[in-house]
Amino acid sequence: MSAPALPQKPKGKRPIGWIVAAAVVVVAIVVAVIVGAVRAGGDGGAGATADGGAAKTVKIGVADKALPYWKTYTKLAKEKLNVTVQLVNFSDYSLPNPALKDGQVDINQFQHIQYLADYNVTSDDDLQPIGSTAVYPLPLYATKYDSASALPADAKVAIPNDAINQARALLVLQDAKLLTLKNGGTAFSTTADIETHKVDVQTLDASQTANALQQGSVAAAVVNNNFATAAGLPVKDVISKDDPSSASAAPYVNVFAVRKADEDDTTYLALAKLFQDSAVQKAFKEDYPQAVARNVSASQLQSELATVEQDAKAAKQ
Repeated sequence: MSAPALPQKPKGKRPIGWIVAAAVVVVAIVVAVIVGAVRAGGDGGAGATADGGAAKTVKIGVADKALPYWKTYTKLAKEKLNVTVQLVNFSDYSLPNPALKDGQVDINQFQHIQYLADYNVTSDDDLQPIGSTAVYPLPLYATKYDSASALPADAKVAIPNDAINQARALLVLQDAKLLTLKNGGTAFSTTADIETHKVDVQTLDASQTANALQQGSVAAAVVNNNFATAAGLPVKDVISKDDPSSASAAPYVNVFAVRKADEDDTTYLALAKLFQDSAVQKAFKEDYPQAVARNVSASQLQSELATVEQDAKAAKQ
């Protein structure tokens, strides 16, 4: 069977007008593609992250995932940065930093500079702060007594047992004239530094101090802010606290922390900065009315961390 005959090639040149029309169509397509790309990525809208790349998912370790302000934060992260934030909740303070180190989360936000410094020194790690949130007062709660002076002699008082929160709690009790500490106390004091005491200090896991108070096994308790909120402890039950607005509170600024290798990551920096958005701040204040918001640069936070780490190393020698 013979092969089908192919059509003959047209003879002569193509009309100039046809070529010009084709060129115009190609240029129009190229321009449309460029404009579409600019609209999608140039203003930080859909399809763009802080570094102009594709959409990302970032895991943030927290200790208060259930609070409404995180809903505002994650919504804005998607709308403004095109970043899907996955919150990973931890009920134990000892877990978020190892989780960050091991890559289980990309960022964590639960600790202050003092706690981070102690972790880095103790664990020989180098996690770094990249943004601030607030300073929380550390309150002493009591349900049956209206003041610290009303606590009876040898009343049991619960405080957190982790090194940094324990030291700060002891300073709160000293300010309330419930005990005295060796040399006036420091950010690294322990129960071994108690020289005189009116009350019987009991150390518990930070997550259990509120429960001990509510169960009646202690007369008063120093409770970290997020655990107090989760337990529903009312502000009216605070009988003493430190001053979160004082200059001495700088080491207690809470931070977003990342691995050293990620301290310049533009997406992570943008997520830390997003906390300062007015909508997030409003929601945060509703959840934590006693907190004092702080907006401190990453470089300042890292400088403060280096100073506190030196103090921590000296205290452990």
